[in-house]
Formats: sequence, C-alpha cells, structure tokens
Amino acid sequence: MSHASRHGVLSDAFGPTEGAALRLKQAALVIAGIAVLAICAKIKVPVPGSPVAVGMGTFAVLGIGAAYGARLGLVTIMGYMLIGMLGFDIFQSSTADLNGVEYMMGGTGGYLLGYVMATVLLGVLAQRGWDRSVLWMALAMLLGNILLYIPGLAWLGTLYGWDKPILAWGLTPFIVGDLLKLALAALILPLAWKLVGKARG
Repeated sequence: MSHASRHGVLSDAFGPTEGAALRLKQAALVIAGIAVLAICAKIKVPVPGSPVAVGMGTFAVLGIGAAYGARLGLVTIMGYMLIGMLGFDIFQSSTADLNGVEYMMGGTGGYLLGYVMATVLLGVLAQRGWDRSVLWMALAMLLGNILLYIPGLAWLGTLYGWDKPILAWGLTPFIVGDLLKLALAALILPLAWKLVGKARG
C-alpha cells in the first residue's frame, strides 16, 4: 500500500465503511454535494474595494474535492455538470433563458472544465493528507485555483481572441475573492479533522 492511500478523506471519517450501507452513504453524499454546489454557485458576497463579488461556487467545488476525495468528488462534480447540461439553472451566471449546453459553451465553459480538474486534484491531495494542515491546505487551494484558471483563460482567449484583455476579464477581478476563499478553506478543513479526532477520542 502506498503512503498516499493510507490517508482517508473527511467523508471516510463517519458512517458505514463497507457494503451496501457504504454505497447508500456515497449516494447521499453525491446528492448533497450537488445541492451544495448548486446553492453556492448562486451565492455572491460583495468585497469592499473589489469590483466583483465573491462567488462561493469555486469554494464549494474545491471543498467537496477535498472532503470527498478524487473518485467521489469526480462523480459529484460530473453529476452537477450533467444536471446543468440538461438545462437546470444551477451555474453561477446561468439563467432561465441561458442555460444548458448553450451556457456551458459560452465564456464560462473553460472554467467548468477547470471545476472538474480542480475537484480531482483537491481529492488527490486530500488523500495524501494535505487537508489536515493549514499550510498544506492553503497550498492545495492555490494549486486548485491555478488549475481552474488555466482552461478558463485558455477558453476565453480561444472564444474571443487573444487580442482582448483576457486577464482583465477572467483573472484579476477575482484574485481578492479567491485569496479569501483560500484562507477560509485552509482553516475549515484542518479544523474539521480536529473535531473528528475529538469526537473519536
């Protein structure tokens, strides 16, 4: 067994660990995770001094990746994408009139791909124990954000042209909010593990 496989994620720390009961727990976690993603996608918190409100969607994406692990996190984020693809208004900027595949192929399409990639990355890093330390969790969130932005900015440039202010559109207005979410997650996940340890003790 490798060193990485010896670390459980938060979703492993409670409830059944095998058999049909485990499958039921995992199904419930997927449904709950999709609901959290849909709700958080619509939450926007104003930041003083920033022209853009902080959307909580990326916080939910990265947090679920860390809490669920790579495999269950991937199933959850793909379930979320499938529901959005079917036309439900569950994405951050989707509306009753702009949704589904049409929305997903628009300016945010690259970021949605980044959601999937970042979820898996955070899951892998959590399985290596990165979510149990404030500093390591902060680094995991930073890497997750970078991975999220790479396809997001690449798609914006491809869609609208690299002569446009792509970074001003898709990166710089969100830096303050992302740093705040990074700090929040870096505190919450290790704290959750400490609470789990106390509960077991």
